Amino acid sequence: MPELLPSIASALVLGLLGGGHCLGMCGGLMGALTLAIPPEQRSRRLRLLVAYNLGRVLSYAAAGLLLGLAGWALAGSPAVQALRLLAALLLIAMGLYLAGWWSGLTRIEALGQGLWRHVRPLATRLLPVSSLPRALLLGALWGWLPCGLVYSTLLWAASQGNAAHSALLMLAFGIGTWPVLLATGLAAERVGALLRRRPVRVAGGLLVILFGLWTLPGPHQHWLMGH
Repeated sequence: MPELLPSIASALVLGLLGGGHCLGMCGGLMGALTLAIPPEQRSRRLRLLVAYNLGRVLSYAAAGLLLGLAGWALAGSPAVQALRLLAALLLIAMGLYLAGWWSGLTRIEALGQGLWRHVRPLATRLLPVSSLPRALLLGALWGWLPCGLVYSTLLWAASQGNAAHSALLMLAFGIGTWPVLLATGLAAERVGALLRRRPVRVAGGLLVILFGLWTLPGPHQHWLMGH
């Protein structure tokens, strides 16, 4: 487990850096979750937001476990390196997207629309959210929303060759997205304005690109880990 700590830390940071993208994907729903709740009932608003995000993060972990099983089945084969290479390229594309330099990643997100067409009607039936179980289930369903950041992180997690590790990394990634989305639900305008600032977007995009370069298979990884 200690050898996994750097990867867990990386997954947390990746989720945090991708908060701006998460805001665009889920920010509207986060506001809708609390729109009908008076501001003086802050404790109820927070409970609903926590339940929703818990469901969303658990769906990421479930996806990590499922795809991690495929990575485990391929462990030791050249396909794992190919999986890691694809994950690295997707992460670099995600960084370019976050920085506003290239939007090609949106075409990859479109690949998940087929599944989402079946999931979305189930999710919309849970609105408006009036209880913690409904918020939890809504988050679990909304976690399957097509998202390039989730896809690239999933491939990276699956390339570990261990299903349990993949699930743990996706859980850490999901937890990393919590600060932005929780803050968005409670103070949407201020958080949104901050994340839309050009320097913030560029800085986050550059860091994700660097992580993608680190993920690329090659001898540079041993040098980076040694430092």
